[in-house]
Amino acid sequence: MGREMLLKLCRVGIVCCAVLVAGQSYAEEPESAKQDEEKVKPVLDCRYDRMSAGDTSEAFPSDDVFQPLMADPKQPQFFAIWQHANPRNGGSSYNLGSVAIGENFGFYTKRQGCDGWQIGLLTGIFAQFDLDTSNAALINTDFNVGIPISWRSGKWSARLRYYHQSSHIGDEFLLSNRNFNRVTLSIEEVDAIVSYDYQRWLRLYGGGGYLVHREPSTLGAGRIQWGFEARAPSMRTQFLVPFLDRLVVTPVLSADFKSMDQHSWLIDTNVLGGFEWSRTGSQRRFRLMATYFYGHNPYGQFFMNQKIESIGLGAYFMF
Repeated sequence: MGREMLLKLCRVGIVCCAVLVAGQSYAEEPESAKQDEEKVKPVLDCRYDRMSAGDTSEAFPSDDVFQPLMADPKQPQFFAIWQHANPRNGGSSYNLGSVAIGENFGFYTKRQGCDGWQIGLLTGIFAQFDLDTSNAALINTDFNVGIPISWRSGKWSARLRYYHQSSHIGDEFLLSNRNFNRVTLSIEEVDAIVSYDYQRWLRLYGGGGYLVHREPSTLGAGRIQWGFEARAPSMRTQFLVPFLDRLVVTPVLSADFKSMDQHSWLIDTNVLGGFEWSRTGSQRRFRLMATYFYGHNPYGQFFMNQKIESIGLGAYFMF
């Protein structure tokens, strides 16, 4: 069932891609659009832009020197995803709503252009809802809080984090599943990621983490992680002109892989593909992405023993 829906979703994506590409302007832009763009003051965002000149030491920076991981399911960010999930170790397929609210808030940065370091605070709330119930019953909520330290030098960047996660099962889920074995899950992890930008279209990254505190104590402590992000050339969209005449659209593809001691080092795969919209002079970005996941459920205590395959469609918001 999951693979059939994946093929249907791919067909829909191809049609959407054709419609979007048909609405792009590759050649000459209207003179008025060029003049409007010249009036907009560029905003440097070191998560996506690169600049080597100019010293900066400031509190509460609006960006970061490390670009957030696009396909990491536990990256603090804002998203809303519909998923059709198929349990791989028994059970019926179901529809799932996954919502996240989170961000890395910068406290202080010292850099030359986009090269330097930054320290901040990460917060994230990840919630999953059963869309097959009349009231979209809450299944689980993860709460994350921690301290990230990021660094960049040219094409190389890195992130070191210490964070805490606590997970809580929804009351409605427990009432409907009275035989569910609820476990108190609380972890504290140190993790590190190193990233390399190959020109402007490809990013490679890898690293790992270790649980310095875990409850229950039987959890495996080690984890490795790697992945890539690819970006096609951006194009100016003519969709909904004149309301969105300054937007540019960028096709993007990303995959994140994790292998954990808890799962005998089997690989969990999360793939995202779709389009990113951004506006000249703004740090905000919007992504519409098709999703595919295969592996152990990344949320709550379900990650301990529930293996799923899912496809979905999600909206992602970057601030």
